[in-house]
Amino acid sequence: STLMQEGNSIRLSGQDCERGTFSHRHSVIHDQSRDYKYIPLAEIGCLNQFQVGNSHLSEYAVIGFELGYSYHTPSSLVLWEAQFGDFSNEVAIIVDQFISCQESKWNYQSGLVMLLPHGMDGQGAEHSSCRIERYLQLLDDDPREIPDITKSSQRIQKNNLQLCNPTSSANYFHVLRRQLLRQFRKPLIIPSPKK
Repeated sequence: STLMQEGNSIRLSGQDCERGTFSHRHSVIHDQSRDYKYIPLAEIGCLNQFQVGNSHLSEYAVIGFELGYSYHTPSSLVLWEAQFGDFSNEVAIIVDQFISCQESKWNYQSGLVMLLPHGMDGQGAEHSSCRIERYLQLLDDDPREIPDITKSSQRIQKNNLQLCNPTSSANYFHVLRRQLLRQFRKPLIIPSPKK
């Protein structure tokens, strides 16, 4: 809501992302008895800047669309959420061929955020792992370089993507704000429990 109050727009897609997979978000509340949708962000006057939609179960097509959308609307925070960790397996081709090398290979910048459930949430081992090690291997930072912590934004600018694991609500809040408010775009991958 703070981003939208500052004039920015937000787009969120994924299977069952209106209520948040396993009810960790309530961006849309459905009243089935009256066939009514309640959108809390509409109460603060931000509805026209907020798009949330449950997508069909074809992650490859949906993330391809969202990546293209993020290329052409760099002033929007574009998020895609996998319903389960292993659902990110279907998007591996787009991650490998476009997201991880978009600047070096295609001369594009994108601020696409991928929300990947990761952690034992009672759904079995396969559903609970987004294969975080796979994304860590895609990072192109130089292991011989010792970063200067006073110039952290310059280091992020040189990398191909970011992988963050926010451990508190405040971390999550600030990583999403930073994703949109800084002067350059990098893809962001957030593997985290759904609880």
